[in-house]
Amino acid sequence: MGLINVDEENASPIDLYFEDHGDGRPVILVHGWPLSSASWEKQTSALLEAGYRVIRYDRRGFGQSDKPSTGYDYDTLASDLDILVTELDLSDVALVGFSMGGGELARYVGNQGTDRISKLVFISAIAPFLLKTDDNPEGVDRSVFTGIETAIQNDRPDFLKGFLQSFYNFDALGGSRISQAVVDANWAVAVQASPKGTLDCVGAWLEDFREDVAAIDVPTLIIHGTEDQIVPIEASGGRMPDLIDGAELVRIAGGPHGILWTHAEQVNAALLEFLAD
Repeated sequence: MGLINVDEENASPIDLYFEDHGDGRPVILVHGWPLSSASWEKQTSALLEAGYRVIRYDRRGFGQSDKPSTGYDYDTLASDLDILVTELDLSDVALVGFSMGGGELARYVGNQGTDRISKLVFISAIAPFLLKTDDNPEGVDRSVFTGIETAIQNDRPDFLKGFLQSFYNFDALGGSRISQAVVDANWAVAVQASPKGTLDCVGAWLEDFREDVAAIDVPTLIIHGTEDQIVPIEASGGRMPDLIDGAELVRIAGGPHGILWTHAEQVNAALLEFLAD
């Protein structure tokens, strides 16, 4: 629907593709890896029907946005989000981030504050700190991320095929909550993303967002599936209420990582109730 310039590489513009629909209070949807803003299909329709202005964009390197060789760190990605908010002159914004998109939300608050932001929603998000360290024993071993990086370098299309099976817990939910056609459509989006961006983003997941999260001073909702195989709830969403004053956690029983599709009705109900409150 539109393009916003966020940077340049070798004098060539780096533009983000975005869609801006409806009116009312603005809601910005920040997608996960390795998909695009199209992954918000079920939430977009529900939000528009409820009377919100819905803005969704493709992260640099993904979807219909430009695919530079740089900028896949969270300071840059949060800056891209800030440029979108500023260029559209938005205020009273609800930011909703899924998976990797939760990192943009946290770092945006850490760097920009909440002057333009009224509410935050983290869905299956990687915050507050995904890497296991001495002072973060709940995290995930570095070897897991190294394995992902190696698999991407060896055969990115094949890795993505297996990753999306785990993304949706397809062995348990395939044929009931999600079809093979949806997984295939996701793969078609993911395989078109920047190979370098796909790889570089894995390293970005190891960012420590604990200080960013501590700076959150607006109403916050966390939604996370209890059977998330990609970002385990114990290492992420389950810890957030202890770090954010007044934050609400909604556990989606049996939910995989990709609850935006498999458990859309429950996600949408929690999201709309929180936004309307």
